[in-house]
Amino acid sequence: MGKKKIAILYGGRSVEHGVSINSARNIFQFIDKKLFRPICIGITEKGQWYITKGVSSKIKEGEKIWLQLNAVNPVFKTKKETFEVDIVFPVLHGTDGEDGSIQGLLKAIDIPMIGTGVLGSSMSMNKLVAKKLLQQSGLPVAEYLSFRYEDRKGISFEKIEKVLGLPFMVKSASLGSSVGVSKVKSKADFKNAIQEGFKYDDCILIEKYIQGREIECAILGNDPAKASLPGEIIISKNYEFYTFDAKYVDGEAVEIKVPAKLEKKHSDKIRALSLAAYRALCCEDFARVDLFLTKQGAVFINEINTIPGFTNSSMFPMMWKERGISFQKLITELAQLATTRYELSKRVDRGFTSSLKY
Repeated sequence: MGKKKIAILYGGRSVEHGVSINSARNIFQFIDKKLFRPICIGITEKGQWYITKGVSSKIKEGEKIWLQLNAVNPVFKTKKETFEVDIVFPVLHGTDGEDGSIQGLLKAIDIPMIGTGVLGSSMSMNKLVAKKLLQQSGLPVAEYLSFRYEDRKGISFEKIEKVLGLPFMVKSASLGSSVGVSKVKSKADFKNAIQEGFKYDDCILIEKYIQGREIECAILGNDPAKASLPGEIIISKNYEFYTFDAKYVDGEAVEIKVPAKLEKKHSDKIRALSLAAYRALCCEDFARVDLFLTKQGAVFINEINTIPGFTNSSMFPMMWKERGISFQKLITELAQLATTRYELSKRVDRGFTSSLKY
């Protein structure tokens, strides 16, 4: 058999456009080119698709590409050629990439895809929906309130302080990489935090601030999935919380510990809760779970990322490297997981014979 053609989708209409490019660049660099023929497809911030030579921030220098919508034989087209792909790897963080949008498109045209499908992606991306489902599953999350944009004039600092105390966190409901997130320590911070949250979304969450260690756990697989040993992010005192700049810009902002120095009972608890969250939110193939561990030993699930970063500073590949899975092997395993899952999905009958006349 020849090499599998794998389309790497990157960029996208998202505030995490640049992060996606950096993740995809690493995937393109490390993918086993003896097994796969990577085809790089960049999506601009305005949603235009281009086939590019490798992964590039200058997406428009590529050749325009479009997708023929055909569930029997979907193909990609340029002015010069028409071609098929065997599998798609959406390395699209955030809006239109991690929220079920691209997953729905690929499902509708029946192309195998790496990662969580429509349902799990949309539930995990929306912090409000995710928290409600985690709560219903008996999993610990920080106390929170939520507000819609149309209710913004009735949001009272005093009422929130009474319920959640100070400080508290304000977050856009459906974003990642700490965009649209603010820490409110006093009423003076409140107005700007609300405006920042609503700038990127029509719904915001206001959460009780958890004073604790920033812990992450990587999940890989399907029935059964497996959890890495937890890692820890130690944030510089120059930052109030794990901001976008701390994650991606300031190389001195964080110290990463993989694995985290934890008592076994805490490590075991974190891994078990991470796997439970992965199952509760219908995740597939891989994800990263972010948690807090307090001095009292309490663990709170913060959020789950269904397309975690693959940048040079990303924890997901680091945690699996510590377990003996190299970047290259990790990508190969993800492709194998997705292919197996897709083949299993074919057992589901999509037809139904009845006496209905139409």
